[in-house]
Amino acid sequence: MLGGIVLLGSCVQWLTGMGFALVAVPALVLLLGPAQGVVLANCAAGAICVVGLAGGWRRVRPRAMVPLCLAAAVTVPVGSWVARRLPPAELLVFMGALVTVAVVVVMRGARLPALRGTRGAVAAGATGGFMNSAAGVGGPPVSLYALNAGWTVREFVPNALFYGVVVNAFSVASNGVPHLGAARWGVVVMGMVVGASVGRVLAERVPERRARMLVLLLALIGGLTTLGKGLWGLG
Repeated sequence: MLGGIVLLGSCVQWLTGMGFALVAVPALVLLLGPAQGVVLANCAAGAICVVGLAGGWRRVRPRAMVPLCLAAAVTVPVGSWVARRLPPAELLVFMGALVTVAVVVVMRGARLPALRGTRGAVAAGATGGFMNSAAGVGGPPVSLYALNAGWTVREFVPNALFYGVVVNAFSVASNGVPHLGAARWGVVVMGMVVGASVGRVLAERVPERRARMLVLLLALIGGLTTLGKGLWGLG
């Protein structure tokens, strides 16, 4: 199951330029527990972003990325602090609710004047940093910032990858690395490699809009499932 989850997340990341955390985090949390699921997602998503950024780093916009990343650096420790202090059931509810709300907001394509300019970058970065370290999902605020800034997909992808590298590095530094044996790490790496290969093939055949909607649908199902399990535990 671990290999399948990572494979699916890696596949959709290469297919759409986003989505590893949205798709994989709910399943990883249910499989490994909230703490280990989040830190594994941070490690895997960061590694995928590093590889993806190798060919597009020249299109990164430093003026937009500096406030995003600095704001994330401030709020990542806050997210880690909150996650460590919540009981398991409450943490599942928190994570499930964050993922579900994030997916719904992105699906609606919210236009928010507050998410424009430097202030918008700071707000998106701060929110994304907190969400990434607390729940492993830091991409939606940056997606909304890019949408409100009028970025094209070509402009968004390398900048999102750059942000993913930085915020996941901060999150790993704050949360640590997952405690997995050599066999499990091998499964994770294999899942990432196979998922990347499948995603690249599908990217040439599946329309981008349809692929993104599929990613968001899978993420919504995962978020609701995690939320439901947490609520069941509270009951």
